[in-house]
Amino acid sequence: MATISRTPIYNLSAVLRETGLTADVLRAWERRYDLPKPQRTPGGHRLYSDYDVAVIKWLRARQDEGLTISRAVELWKETAAAHDPLEGLPRAASYAESLPAPASRLDDLRDRWIKACLAFDAGKAEEVLNQAFAINPVETVCFEILQKGIRQLGTLWHQDRATVQQEHFATALAVRRVETLISAAPAPTRTQTVLIGCPAAEWHHFSVLLLTLLLRRRGLNVVYLGANLPLDQMETTAAAIRPALIVLASQQLTTAAALRAAAILFQQAGVPLAYGGLIFNRVPELRAHIPAYFLGETLEDSLERIEELLAAPSAFPAALPLDNPYQETAALFRARRAAVEARLNDLLDEHPGMSAAYMNTVNTFFTDDLQAVLDLGKLDLLEIDLDWVKKMLADRKISAAQLLPYLGVYRQAVQLELGAQGAPITAWLNEYHGNNQGLPH
Repeated sequence: MATISRTPIYNLSAVLRETGLTADVLRAWERRYDLPKPQRTPGGHRLYSDYDVAVIKWLRARQDEGLTISRAVELWKETAAAHDPLEGLPRAASYAESLPAPASRLDDLRDRWIKACLAFDAGKAEEVLNQAFAINPVETVCFEILQKGIRQLGTLWHQDRATVQQEHFATALAVRRVETLISAAPAPTRTQTVLIGCPAAEWHHFSVLLLTLLLRRRGLNVVYLGANLPLDQMETTAAAIRPALIVLASQQLTTAAALRAAAILFQQAGVPLAYGGLIFNRVPELRAHIPAYFLGETLEDSLERIEELLAAPSAFPAALPLDNPYQETAALFRARRAAVEARLNDLLDEHPGMSAAYMNTVNTFFTDDLQAVLDLGKLDLLEIDLDWVKKMLADRKISAAQLLPYLGVYRQAVQLELGAQGAPITAWLNEYHGNNQGLPH
């Protein structure tokens, strides 16, 4: 007989549907007899395995034979002292066992959801999610299907295998489902308030929305402010509600600079701030520039770190010196940015060999990133993002060989518009040329 899986994967409703018990009866068995023995999700909800389901069916079979539940439990424990009571017993295939293995089941559900989103089939996508929530805890579906699914769609976009419209369609469906779950969450049972949102210009808010749901399910009072929070308005809100903790997330280099500004402000005001986001996973050295608590690389890590901070807040991370070696250049570039871009376009007209598609793609990222690294005080971070741009261009069948000539023209535009005060930028571009060969002088 095959070994029965002890991996906890089923929520309470799935077990009740499979075994025919009521929730009150099952909880009474667990409380009085310590059978079955479910595990708990991070949110405190019961999670059952195939083995737990088989135990319940074994006990019910003894009841059908005329035993009381107390005598059935005694018989189970007497048998278990010698060997597993389920060993060697024939079993009919259960609802749970008729499904694919747990890991492959979640992968299959996620693949089906992504396929439905790519086809703009909202009905099918919702059907897949309904199936997932029927047999899995809320946390599992959120992590394994919604969060991973959106990330996979983002990867498909970077690879030019999905459109922006398809990614936005999927995100909108996921957001609506999570918002519905938030509205259905019970009222807070804890007194601490957590303020959650995204810094200025950060529009990717699904991760913080999901974090809001998971913290609400833990009984916390969560004030969710959404995407693109101007710093002054965030400060006003924090002063009004006096949160125990502020949580911000950035997914891009550009918004990491805005997050740093918020961290500095709230550190000076004595308000604890924690942060996370994909950019801090992709570029770990960025964490050293944020005077706040890093929450970890996953949402699961973030949940536990937030609990630790709320339970026993430690001292603030050491503040970085507020003097930025590029502070003057950053301010001047911000003031003269439009002029630099206009000059750049004029100079690019003199290079007809550079494709318009290429220029539009690169310009979308480079100028914003340049402003961000100047604000962060670390120009070397540009190279990491340029490597990412090159990969994205390659996925779009655009030759990355044009990157160095483009940067050469950009250097020229900076020299003409910023003069000597643009020296940190031109010096970095010269160094990048020396390390990568072919940058025209």
